[in-house]
Amino acid sequence: MWRNAYQIEWAVEEDFLYIRASWGNHKFALQPFGPHQRLVSALETWQRYFTGLGLPFVMQGVEAPVVNLIQEQLPGQFEIVSDRDNFDYVYRAEDLIELKGRSYHSKKNHVNSFRKNYSDYQYLPLTTDLIGQCVENTIEWCKKRGCYKDPLLLAEKDAIIEVLNNFSVLGLEGGVITIGDKVEAFSFGEPLNTDTAVIHVEKGNPDIKGIYAVINQEFCQNSWSHMEYINREEDMGIPGLRKAKQSYHPVKMVEKFVITSHRK
Repeated sequence: MWRNAYQIEWAVEEDFLYIRASWGNHKFALQPFGPHQRLVSALETWQRYFTGLGLPFVMQGVEAPVVNLIQEQLPGQFEIVSDRDNFDYVYRAEDLIELKGRSYHSKKNHVNSFRKNYSDYQYLPLTTDLIGQCVENTIEWCKKRGCYKDPLLLAEKDAIIEVLNNFSVLGLEGGVITIGDKVEAFSFGEPLNTDTAVIHVEKGNPDIKGIYAVINQEFCQNSWSHMEYINREEDMGIPGLRKAKQSYHPVKMVEKFVITSHRK
């Protein structure tokens, strides 16, 4: 979904998938995907590739197990910096569904207030006949948030619309909140592994108080109650988004790192 915004290119070589991306003039790699026992060799291949292009080697979104491997087998060869803005937030599915206890008191109040004020609301699975309304909701959100002045939000809008236009092909799971037969919020995600679902997108009418709390709870309850964890991805360093994600009390964070070659 981000392939256009990040100019994503990929190659497969010796059982490894290599993904290169760019944001503006900044080119970077993702960690190579392949047999763990040959990961160090793949990292060296990546490094030679960037050197051959006359570019500094930068690898983003690197997870802790790969960092640990680099520190063990390639000590002192790379600079490793924690990338807090891209840590993934992971929650217990049960917490997001039940909103139990004092720590979720305000969330429960928002949900109850919404249900009282919008008693005609409906939660529905995101099916092909609702795609058009979800696209309209995305465009409306973008206008209200002024994302046409923000390249990242504009790229997100395009990415969301592309997913919606290919929703059935991608095999994602989604849900919507309708009020008066109009889609006012939607969300979609997919299983990440056997015990964790990842929610890629959650969008709602910012003028409707409590709608984000409701789409979050309803989507988790209706689609992911069989999962133990929900990964709600990163906050991108946006203060409001960080506050919102922290307010749901994650049980763990998936750390991400940026790795660069030491300058000679």
